[in-house]
Amino acid sequence: MTSINTNSGALTALQMLGGTVEQREVVQEDIATGKEVDTAKDNAALWAISQVMEVDVAGFAAVSGSLTLGEATASVAAVGAERMTDVLLEMKQLTIIAGSGAVDYGKIEAQMAQKTEQLNSIISSTQFNGVNLLKTDIDGAGNSSLTIASSMDRTGSSAANLATISVDSLNFEGSTSFDINNRTAITDPASAQMALSEIEGFLNFAIEGAASLGASASKISSQNDFIGKLSDSMELGISAITDTNIEQASVRLATLNAQQQLGGLSLSIANASPLSLLALT
Repeated sequence: MTSINTNSGALTALQMLGGTVEQREVVQEDIATGKEVDTAKDNAALWAISQVMEVDVAGFAAVSGSLTLGEATASVAAVGAERMTDVLLEMKQLTIIAGSGAVDYGKIEAQMAQKTEQLNSIISSTQFNGVNLLKTDIDGAGNSSLTIASSMDRTGSSAANLATISVDSLNFEGSTSFDINNRTAITDPASAQMALSEIEGFLNFAIEGAASLGASASKISSQNDFIGKLSDSMELGISAITDTNIEQASVRLATLNAQQQLGGLSLSIANASPLSLLALT
């Protein structure tokens, strides 16, 4: 039955048109923001997951900064230790020359003293950002090792735990294995032989230290690469659950535009029905 007082067709067309307009607005917002899940209202569960993951990504960015700083500090210290091995090799050559006899021991010892000062200068100046891994006290605060944030570990819904890497000082200042300032002075072949034995020990200590720092710098660099890849993967995961699929949204918008036009046409036809009845009177 068609009624003049109640136009059921127009009511139905209006409801359909209103639903289409609402869906169209949602799709338009998804396209404009690039986010299908932008607030908790969109999808509470996925939004909560994305927020936790974004916090972790921010944490990994801070960890990467710590690793970069730690790698630079260890690398600078390794360069200093390598330079010390070069100087110690020169000192070893001098002790060998002195042990052969028929040399001016005063001049040999003067050169040894200069190179000892050079070693002390390398120890005191090899620092990065105020941290010197060649000293006993690496940062002026009494610390003997550098602690570097290396990762964030999370299990289930528990709070994340911070993992660290520790790089110990080589302690060229206080180690009995590198007592360069109390080395034997060269005055004759016998003292030259004693000095040679000492320099050999100092050289081995410096070589092992440089190798250790180089290995630490390499380990830190590898961990930093891993953290970067892990962070990128997490960002892709966040994108997969929150970002708008632009291709699908564009097709959906075009469909809703057509539905809106058809809904408007249907509403016009429904509104015209009562007028048709009036024409019969």
